[in-house]
Amino acid sequence: MGTVWRARDLALHREVALKEVRPTGSDPAREDPELARKMRERVLREARALARIDHPNVVRIHHIIDEPDMDYPWLVMELVRGGSLSGRLAEGDLSPAEAAVIGRGVLGALRAAHEAGICHRDVKPANVLLRTDGSPVLTDFGIAAIDEASRLTMTGGLAGSPEYIAPERLHGEEGNPASDLWSLGMLLYVAVEGHSPMRRPTTAATLAAVLRAQVPPPVRAGALTGVLRAVLVPDPAARPTAEQLDRMLAEAAVGRGTTTPEPFAFPPPPAPAPPAEPQFPHGRPTGPGLAQPTGQGLGHSTGPGFPPRRSSRRLNVVLIALPISAIALAGVLLLAVFVVFTNLFDGERQGSGAGEGDTDRSGVPKPVVTVNLLSPAGMRKVIAEFEKVTGSKKFMSLTVYPEYAFAKAPLRANKKLYDEYRYRDGRASRQRAGGTIGSDDGLVDLRTFNWNKVPVLFREAEKTLGVTNPKTRYIIVNPAWTFYGKKPVMMFYLSGPYGGGYLAANQKGTIVHRVKQG
Repeated sequence: MGTVWRARDLALHREVALKEVRPTGSDPAREDPELARKMRERVLREARALARIDHPNVVRIHHIIDEPDMDYPWLVMELVRGGSLSGRLAEGDLSPAEAAVIGRGVLGALRAAHEAGICHRDVKPANVLLRTDGSPVLTDFGIAAIDEASRLTMTGGLAGSPEYIAPERLHGEEGNPASDLWSLGMLLYVAVEGHSPMRRPTTAATLAAVLRAQVPPPVRAGALTGVLRAVLVPDPAARPTAEQLDRMLAEAAVGRGTTTPEPFAFPPPPAPAPPAEPQFPHGRPTGPGLAQPTGQGLGHSTGPGFPPRRSSRRLNVVLIALPISAIALAGVLLLAVFVVFTNLFDGERQGSGAGEGDTDRSGVPKPVVTVNLLSPAGMRKVIAEFEKVTGSKKFMSLTVYPEYAFAKAPLRANKKLYDEYRYRDGRASRQRAGGTIGSDDGLVDLRTFNWNKVPVLFREAEKTLGVTNPKTRYIIVNPAWTFYGKKPVMMFYLSGPYGGGYLAANQKGTIVHRVKQG
């Protein structure tokens, strides 16, 4: 639909974002006057929508430039410097707590829009920008449905991104704020699970999945599990209100949300709800809502273990001359996900494989042996086991937690494809097919890293990031990190109840970047 540029306001001496609407085609205004008229109206609608909303999580509009000799108006908007949520997700998934914080910010923006009579209709990661402090900013109100205003889509058309569209909109129900909450729930699902449960090979198949497919229960959502189960139900009247959802996200942000994939019922608000307020179901949702996965239409089974993931993550950056999508990404990266699997609970332990119920011949319980993989010896053990099972010396990625690890490696028979692997209890195993290795994906020999620096770098991370008694720590190896000249780095992540961050080091163990969150 166009380009957003970084520009300088010469009158007020400030940098701004300048939104240029430039449809594809040589001259759409001449080739299709009706399309030109609709797009012009869409730009004006976005300006009017933004002008009606005053909220810190909604991008601000400063001015509109509209001259008779211009095909389309230009919007002068606030410059958000921190990148987009889709850019952060290209580097890795969000932790449930981090996703909950971002979700509350986006929800605040949606509540302000709904109070102004505006439904966004296109809530997705690409439309959520991040300030340098990490707070989210909702943008792109170009297809917003405004009360008492006609729709801009063509007859029979549908505005929005297919995999984030609420099912009721496919039945022709527009202007319902609950539809935006569904889209927010789908955004959070993608953020923590690492894949879209509705994405299919074609748009038609994706829309059919929105109408009929079951959303697999989340396995990595942790405290966000209850939020996703409550929001992603087919009946908009059964979804939480914005106020209820805000309370749920607040609980999830501090790790107190519902973590089990059992049927979820949200407690009623303290005051009696008005008759029209949606009530929550107490049984398991059906239809396109959350249910047990079937594996149909996903390309492979979605049973216990790993959920399906996108085949390859690419970071698409438009470089100089300075569209905002390029400059905003610099300096902001993701606190990657602490992966939660249901089979890690119920007393399962690492190391020797002995559980709490195991006994020796005399009936005496065997000691539980735990091995910290975040040590020089642990890292080398993990790498050796992954090399043994993959037959490869080079890997696309490696993620190591204190007790388990994950990796992606090229296939022996076809180096353009990769599989996903898991390490646990002293051995590695193939989990499932991965996908195609993209042009932006790198490969690296994991033995080229100085793993002797692991303890030193973790101590340095604790000291410089200010994370005392971190609850989560892990290492991610990125073979071609965008912010280090597409060269390999090892990234040391720490997170606690009041913040976290990471530091990145090159193969020699020299620190090249730090990011502190919270």
